[in-house]
Amino acid sequence: MKQNPEMNINRRGLLRVAVAGAGVTAAGALLPARAPAKTVDMNYKRRARYQANSAEVRNFYRVNSYPTR
Repeated sequence: MKQNPEMNINRRGLLRVAVAGAGVTAAGALLPARAPAKTVDMNYKRRARYQANSAEVRNFYRVNSYPTR
């Protein structure tokens, strides 16, 4: 059999492609824009959070009967 080199597109197929293209375009327009990420302050991130003389630490060692310093 010899194949027809011309491609025939029927009306229904053309309509499907047009509707699908419009749907993809509409869906892309509805997506929210990307928000930029917050900058990270590395000095804040690296700061010491444990403070040995804080009231919470002293209370922990007092309540759990660890030897006094």
